Amino acid sequence: MPEITTLDSKVVYQNKWLRVREDKIRRSSGNEGIYGVVEKPDFAIILPIEGDTVYMVEQYRYTIKERQLELPQGAWESNPDADPVQLAKGELKEETGLTASSMEYVGFQYLAYGFCNQGYHIYVAKGLTQGTQKLDDEEEDLRVVSLSLNELKEKIKTGEIKDASTCNAVGLAMLKGFI
Repeated sequence: MPEITTLDSKVVYQNKWLRVREDKIRRSSGNEGIYGVVEKPDFAIILPIEGDTVYMVEQYRYTIKERQLELPQGAWESNPDADPVQLAKGELKEETGLTASSMEYVGFQYLAYGFCNQGYHIYVAKGLTQGTQKLDDEEEDLRVVSLSLNELKEKIKTGEIKDASTCNAVGLAMLKGFI
C-alpha cells in the first residue's frame, strides 16, 4: 500500500516539453494536502571521450541568464519511449556532430524526484567520428567545446560547471571505472 494516496489530479500547465499537475493527496496519517508534479520524459546524457579529450557543449540557459558548459544531453519529446541508447546516439550527433562506435551504459539517475518524475540514462561514448551538427531551433547558440579530462574535473571541483546531471554523470562514470 502506498504511503501517499492520490485523491484527485489535474493538469495545471502543459506545453510540448513538460506537463505540470497538481494532485490532491492523503498521507498514511490521514492528513490531506497537495503535491505539485512536473512530468518530463527521461533524457540521455553522454560523456563523449577520445583519449584524454572530452567533448562538451556550451549554451545560453535562459532560466539562469548565463552560458553554461555541460555534457550533451536531451530528450525526444515527440518520442518519449525511445530506446535510451538510440536517444543517446541521436543527441550526441545532433548537438556535437559526433558519431560513436561504442556507447557504454553507466546507469540511470533521477534529476530531482522531489518535484519531477524525469530521469536520465548516462552513457560514455568512445570511438568518435566527427560529422555535422543537426541543432534544433532552441539550440541555435550551442557551441562544442573540447577539453582534457583533468580540465573537466577541475571545472567541476571549482564550481565552474554547475549542471548537476553533468557533474553526476562524470562522477558516476569515474566511480564505475568507465573513465
